Amino acid sequence: MIRPLITADRTELKTILGKIAQFGSEDVSIAMELIDITIDKIEQDDYTIFVLEEEAKVSGYYCIGLRPLTDGVYDLYWIVIDPDVQGKGLGSSLLEHAENFVKDNNGRWLLAETSSKKIYSPTRAFYIKKGFNIVSEIKDFYRKGEDLLVFGKYY
Repeated sequence: MIRPLITADRTELKTILGKIAQFGSEDVSIAMELIDITIDKIEQDDYTIFVLEEEAKVSGYYCIGLRPLTDGVYDLYWIVIDPDVQGKGLGSSLLEHAENFVKDNNGRWLLAETSSKKIYSPTRAFYIKKGFNIVSEIKDFYRKGEDLLVFGKYY
């Protein structure tokens, strides 16, 4: 079941984020900041979070938002699956839900940014498998030798 974020999800999401090998403490902090904004500022519409629940347990989530100054370009800020349940197609389910969210809101583009670091190879392969293309690449963006890759899908 994929549903909107509720306050009670916060602790489980923080635990899941802490299990992700690619994420350092700064990544977890930023992800939690967006979760907290979504929970604490109900009136905001910059971020929308949907949670994946499997057998009454939170197994992942995604965070999406309309890119400022656009009328149909959405950013997929985070898509996260608990490593304990990866490989079951749950990430695909979340991404499909995100794509439908974009389409249901008259979106044209869904963009997802990631790093060129080797540890993100599975992430890049996931987006390519799902029909996304690299629409932008900025060399040495995060640090020397670590590029920013922007994947996009047009609807």
